[in-house]
Amino acid sequence: MTALTKYQRLEATALWRPSPDEQRRNVIVSIGEATLTISDSNDKALTHWSLAAVERVNPGERPAIFNPDGDPGETLELASDETAMIEAIEKLRQAIERARPRPGRLRVVSVLATIAAVLAVLVLWLPDALTRHTLSVVPGIKRQEIGTALLARIERVGGPACSSPETETVLARLAKRTGVRELVVMSAGVKDSAHLPGGIILLNKSLIEDHDDPSVAAGYILTERARVAAHDPLDELLTSTGPVAAFRLLTTGELTSDNLDFYAETVLVAPRPTLSDEQMLSVFAQAAIPSTPYAYAVDITGESVVGLIEADPMAGRVLERVLSDQEWVLLQGICGG
Repeated sequence: MTALTKYQRLEATALWRPSPDEQRRNVIVSIGEATLTISDSNDKALTHWSLAAVERVNPGERPAIFNPDGDPGETLELASDETAMIEAIEKLRQAIERARPRPGRLRVVSVLATIAAVLAVLVLWLPDALTRHTLSVVPGIKRQEIGTALLARIERVGGPACSSPETETVLARLAKRTGVRELVVMSAGVKDSAHLPGGIILLNKSLIEDHDDPSVAAGYILTERARVAAHDPLDELLTSTGPVAAFRLLTTGELTSDNLDFYAETVLVAPRPTLSDEQMLSVFAQAAIPSTPYAYAVDITGESVVGLIEADPMAGRVLERVLSDQEWVLLQGICGG
């Protein structure tokens, strides 16, 4: 120890009392390799104190009084002028204290590290795991209920969905032809198309009123089908509303009105998830509906949708009509236009 080497030749006079009922004696104090040696005037060692066990009775005061740890009755008093020895003992005590193992500190560090790890799991892993588990156990009927509740809130913002008794059968036929559970035509509130949990696809009325070919509207429906396959709409809802909503849905089977209102507003303005040509062409092929009419409706020049035009899976084939001319004309009046 560097500090010990520095003070090994240091000596000082002091008053030593072995016990409270004995007289104090003049002694000589010297610092050894690991002990404080107390000797008489003839250099006869009277006792040895372990440096690691030396305690200061009156910190900051003079004369300085020390005693061995565990024996307050034995004392060693160094006069005020023995500054070098007093400082030496203090420095050695501090050096030994710093080198002493700290099981308590290690325990605190371990506890803090464990807490940090648990918090990291709660913050980083648990929300995603909670959402995944919730998605896996929510039944289809509950998804439909959520979708219907969202639709009611969207209607409050964009106006009621278009419907008429004479078009119900045609709309149901178009839904069946494109492989979706429910189609809803909106006069406002939806830019072109959107999807909700429970297999509900929303279409803006312009997709029906402004096109002569029902394949255009069918293309938008199929695109939403592809988006649903790539991005679960209930997952989108729970991600946007947070883990508390997922926990509530998991434990009570319900979502709050605030959760539904927030997502109803979000879904109308959020950017639509992008899809690859391969993802889109796959659903067009499954439904046996050409992708070219949809592609030109998206981009009249065809430049940004060239993949959907050149790789149209139905090109050159004899196709089943999406709807008859009579059905399409009837559906074009669904919003009273």
